[in-house]
Amino acid sequence: MHRLDHYHITHKAQRNFKLGSILALLALVLTTSVAMAQTPDAALPGKGIKVQALQSPIGEETFQTMLVDRALAQLGYEPQPVKEVDYPTAHIAIANGDATFLAVHWDPLHQDYYDHAGGDAKLLRTGAYAGPAAQGYLIDKATADKYHITNIAQLRDPKIARLFDHDGDGKADLTGCNPGWGCEAMIEHHMDAYKLRATVQHVQGSYTALIADTIGRYQRGEPILYYTWTPYWVSGVLVPGKDVVWLQVPFSANPQHANTRLADGSDYGFSVNTTRIVVNRAWAEKNPAAVRLFEVMRLPIADINAQNERMRRGENTQADIARHTAGWIKFHQQVFDGWIAQARAAAQR
Repeated sequence: MHRLDHYHITHKAQRNFKLGSILALLALVLTTSVAMAQTPDAALPGKGIKVQALQSPIGEETFQTMLVDRALAQLGYEPQPVKEVDYPTAHIAIANGDATFLAVHWDPLHQDYYDHAGGDAKLLRTGAYAGPAAQGYLIDKATADKYHITNIAQLRDPKIARLFDHDGDGKADLTGCNPGWGCEAMIEHHMDAYKLRATVQHVQGSYTALIADTIGRYQRGEPILYYTWTPYWVSGVLVPGKDVVWLQVPFSANPQHANTRLADGSDYGFSVNTTRIVVNRAWAEKNPAAVRLFEVMRLPIADINAQNERMRRGENTQADIARHTAGWIKFHQQVFDGWIAQARAAAQR
């Protein structure tokens, strides 16, 4: 072959190789750029979407709500300041699209609120965020032991009821539940079902103030009768089995006709609840990442109790609770990151 021709062929091949390399490099850069542009969206499926959480006026539920907000923020959502409303109003607001979610829906205690707000047509109840959560009536152990009181039906006896009379009307004073919480309706139902109206007074008002007064009476050595639930700090101060005892009920009496008897045969009159996250259904259908997050989040009852106790001891500002939330996430970082990873995966399906 002529040397000049060989030069032209070689030079042409080299030029084509260089051109091909440049085109390949450009394609790689373009592909990488597209991938880089897509990655943030995949990591932040909620980017630019505002979320409005609601919670009841029970300050001890702020921790649960704040933790959900922090997880949503990791997905790119923009949590707005949490608004406090009573449970019935919260369910209606979420069903109407005026808010996004409620992190502490008691199932089955809040079933009526769920149904009246539109039920499954407008709401989605998902996950098993915390539980099992118990509720019931308790009295101080000293009085229980002295008078052999184990069942609330014994309070039909005027002599037994008067042991818990603090205002002089001859009736036992039962520290009860705030209107609008759901538990107050159950207590009222029990008052009739167990024929306690003549001897027991359901004392209502600010539960926080009433239970503080009840604890004060206990500390003065006076008999006490009260309703409470778990998780809540009260059972960390008045410890069941040590300071107080649960009262059983004579039979299950539930407006939904549910059997409240436990596996061991005991019956405290309330169904064991699971707290779930309720979200606007239309919003949920557009946000699979958030729904998956709500499905997988789990918060141990013991952790809620511990945080609530810190609040009782004075660490109860929004800044305090934010610090508690951040601390929980840091201590459970692997678990928290797992929730986020599952939520992101759901957005990419």
